[in-house]
Amino acid sequence: MNNPVQQPVLRLPESAVPDGCRPWDGAQAARWAGALPPGWTLAHLRMRLVFGGTCLGVIGAFWLTTLADLKPFVAALLPLQILWLLRRPEVARVSAPVLVVVLLLQRPGLPWVWSGPAVLLLIATWVAAAVRLHARGRQRERALAAAGGVTAGVPGADRRLERGAFLIGLGGVLTVLGAVLVVTSGLWQSGDDRLGSATVGCFVAGLGVTALASGVLGRRRAAALGRAPAPVLRVLVRDDAAADTEVFAADDVGALRPLFTVSLLDMDDDEDEDEDDVDGDGVVDEEELAALLKGLDTDVPGPLREAVLYGAPYDGAEVVVVSAAQEAGDPPLVERSTGPVRPLPEGAARRRIAAGKAKAGREARRQAVYEERRAVAVLAAVRDGGGPARRWSAGWLDRITVVAVVLWGCYALAGESGVWRYVIGAGLGLLGVCLLPGHLAWRITADAAGLWFRRLGRSRHIAWDHIRVVECKGTELRADSYRAGFEEWSVSGPRWPWLERKFGLIHPYERVAAEINAMWQDPALRPTAESGGPERGRGLWPVAVAIGVAWAAALVLLP
Repeated sequence: MNNPVQQPVLRLPESAVPDGCRPWDGAQAARWAGALPPGWTLAHLRMRLVFGGTCLGVIGAFWLTTLADLKPFVAALLPLQILWLLRRPEVARVSAPVLVVVLLLQRPGLPWVWSGPAVLLLIATWVAAAVRLHARGRQRERALAAAGGVTAGVPGADRRLERGAFLIGLGGVLTVLGAVLVVTSGLWQSGDDRLGSATVGCFVAGLGVTALASGVLGRRRAAALGRAPAPVLRVLVRDDAAADTEVFAADDVGALRPLFTVSLLDMDDDEDEDEDDVDGDGVVDEEELAALLKGLDTDVPGPLREAVLYGAPYDGAEVVVVSAAQEAGDPPLVERSTGPVRPLPEGAARRRIAAGKAKAGREARRQAVYEERRAVAVLAAVRDGGGPARRWSAGWLDRITVVAVVLWGCYALAGESGVWRYVIGAGLGLLGVCLLPGHLAWRITADAAGLWFRRLGRSRHIAWDHIRVVECKGTELRADSYRAGFEEWSVSGPRWPWLERKFGLIHPYERVAAEINAMWQDPALRPTAESGGPERGRGLWPVAVAIGVAWAAALVLLP
Protein backbone atom coordinates (compact mmCIF):
# COMPACT_ATOMS: atom_id res chain seq x y z
CA MET A 1 0.00 0.00 0.00
CA ASN A 2 1.39 3.42 -0.94
CA ASN A 3 1.60 5.96 1.81
CA PRO A 4 0.38 9.43 0.80
CA VAL A 5 3.09 12.04 0.40
CA GLN A 6 2.28 14.87 2.76
CA GLN A 7 2.45 18.21 0.98
CA PRO A 8 3.11 21.50 2.75
CA VAL A 9 -0.19 23.15 3.62
CA LEU A 10 -0.62 26.91 3.93
CA ARG A 11 -2.44 27.61 7.18
CA LEU A 12 -5.59 29.67 7.51
CA PRO A 13 -5.63 32.02 10.54
CA GLU A 14 -8.01 30.80 13.22
CA SER A 15 -9.65 34.22 13.22
CA ALA A 16 -10.97 33.44 9.71
CA VAL A 17 -12.60 30.18 10.84
CA PRO A 18 -16.20 30.42 12.16
CA ASP A 19 -16.80 29.12 15.68
CA GLY A 20 -17.58 25.41 15.76
CA CYS A 21 -16.71 24.87 12.09
CA ARG A 22 -16.06 21.16 11.54
CA PRO A 23 -13.40 19.65 9.26
CA TRP A 24 -14.77 17.72 6.31
CA ASP A 25 -12.77 14.56 6.96
CA GLY A 26 -12.11 11.65 4.61
CA ALA A 27 -14.91 9.46 5.97
CA GLN A 28 -17.59 12.15 5.58
CA ALA A 29 -16.21 13.11 2.16
CA ALA A 30 -16.35 9.47 1.04
CA ARG A 31 -20.03 9.31 2.06
CA TRP A 32 -20.67 12.46 0.05
CA ALA A 33 -18.82 11.06 -2.99
CA GLY A 34 -20.88 7.87 -2.69
CA ALA A 35 -24.01 9.91 -3.46
CA LEU A 36 -22.78 10.94 -6.91
CA PRO A 37 -24.92 9.78 -9.84
CA PRO A 38 -23.78 6.79 -11.94
CA GLY A 39 -21.70 7.33 -15.05
CA TRP A 40 -24.49 6.47 -17.49
CA THR A 41 -26.26 9.73 -16.56
CA LEU A 42 -23.42 11.63 -18.34
CA ALA A 43 -23.15 14.00 -15.39
CA HIS A 44 -19.36 14.13 -15.60
CA LEU A 45 -18.82 14.44 -19.35
CA ARG A 46 -15.82 16.59 -20.27
CA MET A 47 -16.52 20.08 -21.54
CA ARG A 48 -14.85 19.55 -24.91
CA LEU A 49 -17.16 16.59 -25.56
CA VAL A 50 -20.15 18.73 -24.64
CA PHE A 51 -18.99 21.40 -27.09
CA GLY A 52 -18.41 18.83 -29.83
CA GLY A 53 -21.84 17.32 -29.24
CA THR A 54 -23.42 20.75 -29.48
CA CYS A 55 -21.79 21.35 -32.86
CA LEU A 56 -22.98 17.96 -34.11
CA GLY A 57 -26.45 18.84 -32.84
CA VAL A 58 -26.81 21.47 -35.57
CA ILE A 59 -26.14 18.83 -38.24
CA GLY A 60 -28.48 16.37 -36.56
CA ALA A 61 -31.27 18.93 -36.40
CA PHE A 62 -30.93 19.67 -40.12
CA TRP A 63 -31.04 15.96 -40.98
CA LEU A 64 -34.16 15.47 -38.88
CA THR A 65 -35.84 18.33 -40.73
CA THR A 66 -35.00 17.12 -44.24
CA LEU A 67 -35.11 13.33 -43.82
CA ALA A 68 -37.85 12.87 -41.21
CA ASP A 69 -39.96 15.84 -42.33
CA LEU A 70 -40.15 17.21 -38.79
CA LYS A 71 -41.03 20.80 -38.01
CA PRO A 72 -37.85 22.89 -37.53
CA PHE A 73 -38.55 23.66 -33.86
CA VAL A 74 -39.12 19.97 -33.04
CA ALA A 75 -35.99 18.91 -34.92
CA ALA A 76 -33.95 21.53 -33.04
CA LEU A 77 -35.33 20.58 -29.61
CA LEU A 78 -34.28 16.92 -29.90
CA PRO A 79 -30.48 17.52 -29.89
CA LEU A 80 -30.97 20.38 -27.41
CA GLN A 81 -32.50 17.83 -25.04
CA ILE A 82 -29.08 16.14 -24.75
CA LEU A 83 -27.40 19.47 -24.01
CA TRP A 84 -29.97 20.17 -21.30
CA LEU A 85 -29.33 16.76 -19.78
CA LEU A 86 -25.60 17.48 -19.63
CA ARG A 87 -25.75 21.02 -18.30
CA ARG A 88 -29.32 21.81 -17.21
CA PRO A 89 -31.06 18.62 -15.99
CA GLU A 90 -33.71 20.82 -14.35
CA VAL A 91 -34.88 21.77 -17.83
CA ALA A 92 -34.50 18.26 -19.29
CA ARG A 93 -36.78 16.72 -16.66
CA VAL A 94 -39.62 19.04 -17.69
CA SER A 95 -38.97 19.31 -21.42
CA ALA A 96 -38.63 15.57 -22.16
CA PRO A 97 -42.28 14.54 -21.50
CA VAL A 98 -43.56 17.71 -23.16
CA LEU A 99 -41.47 17.00 -26.24
CA VAL A 100 -42.73 13.40 -26.41
CA VAL A 101 -46.31 14.67 -26.60
CA VAL A 102 -45.38 17.34 -29.18
CA LEU A 103 -43.51 14.78 -31.27
CA LEU A 104 -46.45 12.38 -31.39
CA LEU A 105 -49.06 15.08 -32.04
CA GLN A 106 -47.01 16.97 -34.61
CA ARG A 107 -47.01 14.06 -37.05
CA PRO A 108 -49.16 11.06 -36.10
CA GLY A 109 -48.15 9.22 -39.28
CA LEU A 110 -44.43 9.57 -38.67
CA PRO A 111 -42.71 6.20 -39.31
CA TRP A 112 -41.48 4.43 -36.20
CA VAL A 113 -38.02 4.32 -37.71
CA TRP A 114 -37.84 8.01 -36.71
CA SER A 115 -40.35 8.46 -33.91
CA GLY A 116 -39.37 5.28 -32.04
CA PRO A 117 -35.69 6.18 -31.43
CA ALA A 118 -36.67 9.79 -30.70
CA VAL A 119 -39.18 8.74 -28.01
CA LEU A 120 -36.67 6.31 -26.49
CA LEU A 121 -34.04 9.06 -26.43
CA LEU A 122 -36.43 11.42 -24.66
CA ILE A 123 -37.40 8.79 -22.09
CA ALA A 124 -33.72 8.03 -21.44
CA THR A 125 -32.88 11.71 -20.93
CA TRP A 126 -35.84 12.12 -18.56
CA VAL A 127 -34.71 9.14 -16.45
CA ALA A 128 -31.09 10.34 -16.40
CA ALA A 129 -32.16 13.88 -15.43
CA ALA A 130 -34.36 12.55 -12.62
CA VAL A 131 -31.51 10.38 -11.28
CA ARG A 132 -29.10 13.33 -11.37
CA LEU A 133 -31.48 15.63 -9.52
CA HIS A 134 -32.18 12.96 -6.90
CA ALA A 135 -28.42 12.51 -6.45
CA ARG A 136 -28.09 16.26 -5.90
CA GLY A 137 -30.49 16.05 -2.99
CA ARG A 138 -28.49 13.22 -1.41
CA GLN A 139 -25.22 15.14 -1.87
CA ARG A 140 -26.70 18.18 -0.16
CA GLU A 141 -28.07 16.11 2.73
CA ARG A 142 -24.70 14.45 3.37
CA ALA A 143 -22.85 17.77 3.17
CA LEU A 144 -25.26 19.25 5.73
CA ALA A 145 -24.74 16.21 7.96
CA ALA A 146 -20.97 16.71 7.75
CA ALA A 147 -21.40 20.37 8.78
CA GLY A 148 -23.29 19.25 11.89
CA GLY A 149 -25.71 22.17 11.80
CA VAL A 150 -22.94 24.79 12.15
CA THR A 151 -23.67 27.89 10.06
CA ALA A 152 -22.10 31.32 9.61
CA GLY A 153 -22.76 34.52 7.73
CA VAL A 154 -21.36 34.48 4.20
CA PRO A 155 -18.49 36.96 3.67
CA GLY A 156 -19.17 39.57 1.02
CA ALA A 157 -22.90 38.90 0.96
CA ASP A 158 -23.57 42.65 0.72
CA ARG A 159 -21.40 43.14 -2.36
CA ARG A 160 -22.70 43.62 -5.88
CA LEU A 161 -23.46 40.25 -7.47
CA GLU A 162 -21.93 39.67 -10.92
CA ARG A 163 -22.76 35.96 -11.19
CA GLY A 164 -24.57 35.08 -14.40
CA ALA A 165 -24.21 38.48 -16.08
CA PHE A 166 -22.13 37.13 -18.98
CA LEU A 167 -24.40 34.15 -19.61
CA ILE A 168 -27.51 36.33 -19.50
CA GLY A 169 -26.01 38.73 -22.03
CA LEU A 170 -24.79 35.90 -24.26
CA GLY A 171 -28.18 34.20 -24.05
CA GLY A 172 -29.95 37.36 -25.10
CA VAL A 173 -27.70 37.80 -28.14
CA LEU A 174 -28.09 34.17 -29.23
CA THR A 175 -31.86 34.25 -28.77
CA VAL A 176 -32.17 37.38 -30.93
CA LEU A 177 -29.84 35.91 -33.56
CA GLY A 178 -31.87 32.70 -33.69
CA ALA A 179 -35.10 34.64 -34.02
CA VAL A 180 -33.64 36.63 -36.93
CA LEU A 181 -32.65 33.41 -38.72
CA VAL A 182 -36.16 32.00 -38.27
CA VAL A 183 -37.92 35.19 -39.41
CA THR A 184 -35.71 35.60 -42.49
CA SER A 185 -35.80 31.92 -43.50
CA GLY A 186 -38.54 32.64 -46.04
CA LEU A 187 -36.16 34.84 -48.06
CA TRP A 188 -34.19 31.84 -49.30
CA GLN A 189 -35.11 30.50 -52.75
CA SER A 190 -34.48 26.80 -52.16
CA GLY A 191 -36.84 24.81 -49.95
CA ASP A 192 -33.92 23.05 -48.26
CA ASP A 193 -32.30 26.41 -47.55
CA ARG A 194 -35.51 27.70 -45.97
CA LEU A 195 -35.80 24.63 -43.75
CA GLY A 196 -32.10 24.78 -42.90
CA SER A 197 -32.25 28.44 -41.91
CA ALA A 198 -35.34 27.90 -39.75
CA THR A 199 -33.85 24.81 -38.08
CA VAL A 200 -30.51 26.47 -37.33
CA GLY A 201 -32.38 29.52 -36.07
CA CYS A 202 -34.44 27.41 -33.66
CA PHE A 203 -31.29 25.63 -32.50
CA VAL A 204 -29.40 28.89 -31.90
CA ALA A 205 -32.40 30.35 -30.09
CA GLY A 206 -32.49 27.20 -27.95
CA LEU A 207 -28.82 27.70 -27.09
CA GLY A 208 -29.66 31.27 -26.13
CA VAL A 209 -32.49 30.17 -23.86
CA THR A 210 -30.12 27.61 -22.30
CA ALA A 211 -27.53 30.29 -21.58
CA LEU A 212 -30.22 32.59 -20.17
CA ALA A 213 -31.52 29.82 -17.90
CA SER A 214 -28.01 29.00 -16.71
CA GLY A 215 -27.24 32.63 -15.95
CA VAL A 216 -30.52 33.27 -14.13
CA LEU A 217 -30.33 30.02 -12.15
CA GLY A 218 -26.71 30.61 -11.14
CA ARG A 219 -27.51 34.17 -10.11
CA ARG A 220 -30.51 33.06 -8.01
CA ARG A 221 -28.49 30.37 -6.24
CA ALA A 222 -25.63 32.78 -5.54
CA ALA A 223 -28.06 35.38 -4.18
CA ALA A 224 -29.83 32.78 -2.01
CA LEU A 225 -26.48 31.74 -0.52
CA GLY A 226 -25.94 35.21 0.94
CA ARG A 227 -29.43 35.81 2.33
CA ALA A 228 -29.02 33.63 5.44
CA PRO A 229 -26.21 31.98 7.41
CA ALA A 230 -24.79 29.10 5.36
CA PRO A 231 -23.38 25.73 6.47
CA VAL A 232 -19.59 25.79 6.80
CA LEU A 233 -16.91 23.11 6.43
CA ARG A 234 -13.13 23.14 6.78
CA VAL A 235 -11.44 21.80 3.63
CA LEU A 236 -8.20 21.95 1.66
CA VAL A 237 -8.05 23.69 -1.72
CA ARG A 238 -5.54 24.31 -4.47
CA ASP A 239 -5.55 25.95 -7.89
CA ASP A 240 -5.12 23.56 -10.80
CA ALA A 241 -3.36 24.19 -14.11
CA ALA A 242 -6.66 25.27 -15.73
CA ALA A 243 -7.17 28.05 -13.13
CA ASP A 244 -10.04 26.17 -11.47
CA THR A 245 -10.01 25.32 -7.76
CA GLU A 246 -9.83 21.72 -6.57
CA VAL A 247 -11.41 20.95 -3.18
CA PHE A 248 -10.11 18.12 -0.96
CA ALA A 249 -11.10 16.65 2.39
CA ALA A 250 -9.51 18.44 5.35
CA ASP A 251 -7.24 15.46 6.13
CA ASP A 252 -6.23 14.71 2.51
CA VAL A 253 -2.78 16.30 2.90
CA GLY A 254 -1.47 14.19 0.02
CA ALA A 255 -4.05 15.68 -2.39
CA LEU A 256 -5.00 12.15 -3.45
CA ARG A 257 -8.75 12.54 -4.00
CA PRO A 258 -10.18 15.81 -5.31
CA LEU A 259 -13.89 15.93 -4.44
CA PHE A 260 -15.01 18.61 -6.87
CA THR A 261 -13.81 21.56 -8.89
CA VAL A 262 -15.25 25.06 -9.03
CA SER A 263 -14.27 28.32 -10.70
CA LEU A 264 -13.68 31.09 -8.17
CA LEU A 265 -13.16 34.86 -8.36
CA ASP A 266 -11.52 36.92 -5.65
CA MET A 267 -14.07 39.37 -4.24
CA ASP A 268 -11.31 41.87 -3.44
CA ASP A 269 -10.24 42.29 -7.08
CA ASP A 270 -10.62 45.93 -8.07
CA GLU A 271 -10.48 46.46 -11.78
CA ASP A 272 -10.51 50.22 -11.32
CA GLU A 273 -6.97 50.07 -9.97
CA ASP A 274 -5.55 48.69 -13.22
CA GLU A 275 -4.57 52.13 -14.46
CA ASP A 276 -2.51 52.75 -11.33
CA ASP A 277 -0.33 49.74 -12.17
CA VAL A 278 0.92 51.17 -15.43
CA ASP A 279 3.60 53.85 -15.67
CA GLY A 280 3.98 56.46 -18.35
CA ASP A 281 5.97 54.13 -20.61
CA GLY A 282 3.22 51.53 -20.74
CA VAL A 283 5.08 49.08 -18.49
CA VAL A 284 2.86 47.14 -16.12
CA ASP A 285 3.82 46.89 -12.43
CA GLU A 286 6.15 43.94 -12.93
CA GLU A 287 6.32 42.65 -9.37
CA GLU A 288 2.56 42.06 -9.06
CA LEU A 289 2.04 41.02 -12.66
CA ALA A 290 4.91 38.53 -12.55
CA ALA A 291 3.38 36.69 -9.62
CA LEU A 292 -0.01 36.54 -11.33
CA LEU A 293 1.19 35.47 -14.76
CA LYS A 294 3.70 32.98 -13.42
CA GLY A 295 0.80 30.95 -12.05
CA LEU A 296 -1.05 31.15 -15.37
CA ASP A 297 1.98 30.05 -17.39
CA THR A 298 2.74 26.91 -15.40
CA ASP A 299 1.13 23.48 -15.64
CA VAL A 300 1.98 22.71 -12.03
CA PRO A 301 -0.93 23.02 -9.55
CA GLY A 302 -0.64 25.53 -6.73
CA PRO A 303 0.06 24.70 -3.09
CA LEU A 304 -2.52 23.16 -0.79
CA ARG A 305 -4.25 25.76 1.37
CA GLU A 306 -6.56 25.50 4.34
CA ALA A 307 -9.99 26.94 3.61
CA VAL A 308 -13.53 27.32 4.89
CA LEU A 309 -16.31 26.35 2.49
CA TYR A 310 -19.56 28.34 2.80
CA GLY A 311 -22.59 26.56 1.37
CA ALA A 312 -23.47 22.87 1.01
CA PRO A 313 -21.63 21.50 -2.05
CA TYR A 314 -23.54 19.46 -4.62
CA ASP A 315 -23.64 19.19 -8.40
CA GLY A 316 -24.55 22.68 -9.65
CA ALA A 317 -24.25 24.47 -6.28
CA GLU A 318 -22.84 27.95 -5.66
CA VAL A 319 -20.26 28.41 -2.88
CA VAL A 320 -18.00 30.97 -1.22
CA VAL A 321 -14.47 29.98 -0.15
CA VAL A 322 -12.23 31.72 2.40
CA SER A 323 -8.71 30.31 2.03
CA ALA A 324 -5.16 30.96 3.19
CA ALA A 325 -3.21 33.45 1.11
CA GLN A 326 -0.29 32.14 -0.94
CA GLU A 327 2.01 34.93 0.28
CA ALA A 328 2.97 35.15 3.94
CA GLY A 329 1.46 38.15 5.70
CA ASP A 330 -1.36 38.64 3.18
CA PRO A 331 -4.97 38.46 4.44
CA PRO A 332 -7.08 35.39 3.62
CA LEU A 333 -8.62 35.19 0.16
CA VAL A 334 -12.39 35.57 -0.05
CA GLU A 335 -13.63 34.06 -3.32
CA ARG A 336 -17.08 33.56 -4.83
CA SER A 337 -17.95 30.89 -7.37
CA THR A 338 -18.29 32.05 -10.97
CA GLY A 339 -19.54 28.66 -12.11
CA PRO A 340 -21.34 25.68 -10.59
CA VAL A 341 -19.72 23.01 -8.43
CA ARG A 342 -18.63 20.05 -10.59
CA PRO A 343 -18.19 16.85 -8.51
CA LEU A 344 -15.51 14.37 -9.57
CA PRO A 345 -16.39 10.66 -9.44
CA GLU A 346 -13.72 8.15 -8.47
CA GLY A 347 -12.67 7.42 -12.05
CA ALA A 348 -12.44 11.08 -13.02
CA ALA A 349 -10.42 11.84 -9.89
CA ARG A 350 -7.96 9.03 -10.69
CA ARG A 351 -7.57 10.27 -14.26
CA ARG A 352 -7.02 13.81 -12.99
CA ILE A 353 -4.29 12.70 -10.57
CA ALA A 354 -2.66 10.56 -13.28
CA ALA A 355 -2.72 13.49 -15.70
CA GLY A 356 -1.08 15.67 -13.04
CA LYS A 357 1.70 13.12 -12.56
CA ALA A 358 2.19 12.87 -16.32
CA LYS A 359 2.49 16.66 -16.54
CA ALA A 360 5.04 16.63 -13.73
CA GLY A 361 7.03 14.00 -15.63
CA ARG A 362 6.92 16.06 -18.83
CA GLU A 363 8.02 19.13 -16.89
CA ALA A 364 10.96 17.20 -15.41
CA ARG A 365 12.01 16.05 -18.90
CA ARG A 366 11.66 19.61 -20.18
CA GLN A 367 13.87 20.92 -17.40
CA ALA A 368 16.48 18.28 -18.28
CA VAL A 369 16.39 19.48 -21.89
CA TYR A 370 16.71 23.09 -20.73
CA GLU A 371 19.75 22.24 -18.62
CA GLU A 372 21.33 20.50 -21.60
CA ARG A 373 20.72 23.47 -23.89
CA ARG A 374 21.98 25.82 -21.19
CA ALA A 375 25.25 23.91 -21.23
CA VAL A 376 25.32 24.33 -25.03
CA ALA A 377 24.74 28.08 -24.61
CA VAL A 378 27.57 28.27 -22.05
CA LEU A 379 29.97 26.56 -24.45
CA ALA A 380 28.89 28.86 -27.28
CA ALA A 381 29.42 31.93 -25.09
CA VAL A 382 32.89 30.74 -24.08
CA ARG A 383 33.79 29.90 -27.68
CA ASP A 384 32.48 33.11 -29.21
CA GLY A 385 33.27 35.39 -26.31
CA GLY A 386 29.59 36.27 -25.94
CA GLY A 387 29.95 38.73 -28.81
CA PRO A 388 27.86 38.08 -31.93
CA ALA A 389 24.10 38.08 -32.03
CA ARG A 390 22.32 34.71 -32.03
CA ARG A 391 19.60 33.76 -34.48
CA TRP A 392 16.87 31.10 -34.63
CA SER A 393 14.64 30.68 -37.68
CA ALA A 394 12.11 28.43 -39.39
CA GLY A 395 13.34 24.95 -40.27
CA TRP A 396 12.30 21.94 -42.28
CA LEU A 397 9.41 21.11 -39.93
CA ASP A 398 7.84 24.54 -40.45
CA ARG A 399 8.19 24.30 -44.22
CA ILE A 400 6.63 20.85 -44.32
CA THR A 401 3.71 22.23 -42.30
CA VAL A 402 3.19 25.06 -44.81
CA VAL A 403 3.31 22.64 -47.76
CA ALA A 404 0.75 20.38 -46.06
CA VAL A 405 -1.59 23.33 -45.44
CA VAL A 406 -1.32 24.48 -49.07
CA LEU A 407 -2.05 20.97 -50.36
CA TRP A 408 -5.08 20.77 -48.08
CA GLY A 409 -6.31 24.10 -49.46
CA CYS A 410 -5.95 22.82 -53.02
CA TYR A 411 -7.86 19.67 -52.10
CA ALA A 412 -10.66 21.73 -50.54
CA LEU A 413 -11.09 23.63 -53.82
CA ALA A 414 -10.81 20.60 -56.10
CA GLY A 415 -14.53 19.83 -56.13
CA GLU A 416 -15.79 23.42 -56.26
CA SER A 417 -16.83 25.44 -59.30
CA GLY A 418 -18.57 28.67 -60.13
CA VAL A 419 -18.99 31.40 -57.55
CA TRP A 420 -18.38 29.10 -54.58
CA ARG A 421 -14.89 28.29 -55.91
CA TYR A 422 -13.90 31.96 -55.69
CA VAL A 423 -15.68 32.63 -52.39
CA ILE A 424 -14.01 29.68 -50.65
CA GLY A 425 -10.72 30.35 -52.45
CA ALA A 426 -10.71 34.00 -51.36
CA GLY A 427 -11.33 33.00 -47.75
CA LEU A 428 -8.58 30.39 -47.78
CA GLY A 429 -6.23 32.81 -49.51
CA LEU A 430 -6.83 35.50 -46.89
CA LEU A 431 -6.08 33.02 -44.11
CA GLY A 432 -2.94 31.91 -45.92
CA VAL A 433 -1.68 35.46 -46.40
CA CYS A 434 -2.18 36.21 -42.70
CA LEU A 435 -0.87 32.95 -41.19
CA LEU A 436 1.58 31.20 -43.52
CA PRO A 437 4.37 33.84 -43.67
CA GLY A 438 4.89 33.57 -39.93
CA HIS A 439 5.35 29.80 -40.22
CA LEU A 440 7.45 29.88 -43.37
CA ALA A 441 9.99 32.56 -42.43
CA TRP A 442 9.84 33.29 -38.70
CA ARG A 443 13.03 34.48 -37.03
CA ILE A 444 14.15 35.37 -33.50
CA THR A 445 17.35 37.37 -33.01
CA ALA A 446 19.06 37.79 -29.64
CA ASP A 447 21.51 40.64 -29.10
CA ALA A 448 22.73 42.82 -26.25
CA ALA A 449 19.45 44.77 -26.17
CA GLY A 450 17.10 41.78 -26.01
CA LEU A 451 15.05 39.73 -28.46
CA TRP A 452 13.83 40.74 -31.92
CA PHE A 453 10.86 38.98 -33.55
CA ARG A 454 10.18 39.07 -37.26
CA ARG A 455 6.56 40.01 -38.05
CA LEU A 456 4.45 40.98 -41.07
CA GLY A 457 5.42 44.62 -40.64
CA ARG A 458 8.66 45.51 -38.91
CA SER A 459 10.51 43.48 -36.30
CA ARG A 460 9.30 43.86 -32.72
CA HIS A 461 11.62 44.07 -29.72
CA ILE A 462 11.56 42.87 -26.09
CA ALA A 463 14.29 44.05 -23.71
CA TRP A 464 15.82 41.31 -21.58
CA ASP A 465 14.32 42.81 -18.42
CA HIS A 466 10.84 42.98 -19.95
CA ILE A 467 10.56 39.31 -20.98
CA ARG A 468 7.62 37.60 -19.32
CA VAL A 469 7.84 34.15 -20.84
CA VAL A 470 9.61 32.26 -23.60
CA GLU A 471 8.42 28.67 -23.70
CA CYS A 472 7.46 25.72 -25.83
CA LYS A 473 4.08 24.48 -24.63
CA GLY A 474 2.67 21.57 -26.56
CA THR A 475 2.96 22.41 -30.25
CA GLU A 476 3.42 26.16 -29.71
CA LEU A 477 6.56 28.26 -29.26
CA ARG A 478 5.58 31.58 -27.75
CA ALA A 479 7.10 34.67 -26.21
CA ASP A 480 5.52 37.58 -24.38
CA SER A 481 6.50 40.75 -22.56
CA TYR A 482 5.38 42.65 -19.48
CA ARG A 483 4.99 45.68 -21.72
CA ALA A 484 1.35 46.32 -22.56
CA GLY A 485 2.23 47.44 -26.10
CA PHE A 486 3.84 44.16 -27.14
CA GLU A 487 1.55 41.64 -28.82
CA GLU A 488 2.33 38.03 -27.93
CA TRP A 489 4.43 36.27 -30.56
CA SER A 490 3.86 32.59 -31.31
CA VAL A 491 4.37 29.93 -33.94
CA SER A 492 2.98 26.39 -34.02
CA GLY A 493 4.11 23.17 -35.63
CA PRO A 494 3.34 19.44 -35.53
CA ARG A 495 4.63 17.36 -32.68
CA TRP A 496 4.58 13.67 -31.73
CA PRO A 497 5.61 13.30 -28.05
CA TRP A 498 5.62 9.47 -28.20
CA LEU A 499 8.14 9.62 -31.07
CA GLU A 500 10.34 12.03 -29.13
CA ARG A 501 10.29 9.75 -26.08
CA LYS A 502 10.96 6.60 -28.11
CA PHE A 503 14.01 7.93 -29.97
CA GLY A 504 15.20 10.51 -27.45
CA LEU A 505 14.54 13.42 -29.82
CA ILE A 506 14.27 17.08 -28.84
CA HIS A 507 11.70 19.18 -30.69
CA PRO A 508 13.27 22.21 -32.45
CA TYR A 509 10.97 24.58 -30.57
CA GLU A 510 12.16 23.12 -27.25
CA ARG A 511 15.77 23.81 -28.27
CA VAL A 512 14.96 27.42 -29.12
CA ALA A 513 13.07 28.02 -25.86
CA ALA A 514 15.78 26.35 -23.78
CA GLU A 515 18.64 28.38 -25.28
CA ILE A 516 16.77 31.68 -25.00
CA ASN A 517 15.82 30.93 -21.39
CA ALA A 518 19.47 30.21 -20.58
CA MET A 519 20.42 33.68 -21.88
CA TRP A 520 17.48 35.33 -20.15
CA GLN A 521 18.36 33.84 -16.76
CA ASP A 522 22.14 34.33 -17.03
CA PRO A 523 23.28 37.72 -18.41
CA ALA A 524 26.80 36.33 -18.90
CA LEU A 525 25.48 34.15 -21.74
CA ARG A 526 23.88 37.00 -23.67
CA PRO A 527 25.44 38.42 -26.82
CA THR A 528 27.35 41.66 -26.27
CA ALA A 529 26.95 42.99 -29.81
CA GLU A 530 23.99 44.84 -31.28
CA SER A 531 22.21 43.26 -34.24
CA GLY A 532 21.59 45.02 -37.52
CA GLY A 533 18.69 45.03 -39.94
CA PRO A 534 19.93 42.08 -42.04
CA GLU A 535 20.34 39.93 -38.93
CA ARG A 536 16.87 40.76 -37.61
CA GLY A 537 15.29 40.24 -41.01
CA ARG A 538 12.90 42.41 -42.95
CA GLY A 539 9.17 42.41 -42.38
CA LEU A 540 7.28 39.40 -43.68
CA TRP A 541 4.91 41.40 -45.88
CA PRO A 542 6.83 40.56 -49.13
CA VAL A 543 6.33 36.87 -48.35
CA ALA A 544 2.63 37.53 -47.72
CA VAL A 545 2.31 39.37 -51.05
CA ALA A 546 4.05 36.54 -52.91
CA ILE A 547 1.73 33.95 -51.33
CA GLY A 548 -1.34 36.04 -52.17
CA VAL A 549 -0.31 36.56 -55.81
CA ALA A 550 0.57 32.88 -56.29
CA TRP A 551 -2.73 31.75 -54.78
CA ALA A 552 -4.77 34.22 -56.85
CA ALA A 553 -3.02 33.10 -60.03
CA ALA A 554 -3.66 29.45 -59.23
CA LEU A 555 -7.30 30.21 -58.44
CA VAL A 556 -7.85 31.93 -61.80
CA LEU A 557 -5.64 29.93 -64.14
CA LEU A 558 -5.84 26.35 -62.89
CA PRO A 559 -8.93 24.29 -63.83
